[in-house]
This record gives sequence, C-alpha cells and structure tokens, in this order.
Amino acid sequence: MARVRSKNMRPELVVRKLIFALGYRYRLHARDLPGCPDLAFRPQRKVIFVHGCFWHRHSNSACALARLPKSRLDFWLPKLEGNRDRDEKNNKTLRRQGWKVLTIWECEIKNARRLENRIRRFLDA
Repeated sequence: MARVRSKNMRPELVVRKLIFALGYRYRLHARDLPGCPDLAFRPQRKVIFVHGCFWHRHSNSACALARLPKSRLDFWLPKLEGNRDRDEKNNKTLRRQGWKVLTIWECEIKNARRLENRIRRFLDA
C-alpha cells in the first residue's frame, strides 16, 4: 500500500484537465481545509473531491470498482469503512464552515459529457 498515491492519480488528472478546459481556476490539495480537498475554488467557497471507488467505498450498487477483496476482510473492512467515515465527517465539517462539496467518483469519469454537465451545474450555481 505504500505505493498507492493519494494525489495526481488518473481520475483526478482527468477532472482537473476538464475543469481547466472549461475556464475555471482552482487550488490543488488545500491542506488548510478538512479532508484536504483535491480542488478548491476559494472565492466561490466550493471544493471537489475525486474519490477512488475502492478506497472510499462507493455505495452505488452498480459500481464494479467498489468490490471488496476476497481475502483478509478482517483488515480491509475496518480500513475502508474508516475511510468512508472520515470522508463523511470532513464533508459535514466543510458544510458547517460554509463550503459546498462535490464528490466525483472514479467510475463517473467514463462519461465525459455527463461529468462536464455535473461540474458546470456545481460551479455555476
């Protein structure tokens, strides 16, 4: 697991490239905000998290990427559920501080048009 990166993964790069092409500017990995959001739009007080379906336990039943491993469930279940709980706590904290939060899942980047529309609605609102 030491080789698993938390920044600059392919889904995040796809989202960043799309948002930049749409003309929006952002700050990366805002460490001063709860959860260190992947993209922060400070003037609008909006943040975007790009989550891997496996690591953050995407709850969509249609998502094949969120499957559990077949071995060592006693290790993986608490770890992955802990990630999900931490994400929920960070989202609540951000919302209490007046930030709007959008979570983009790894499986959602496949449909570029739908992703673009979702990002536009979030950032233009």
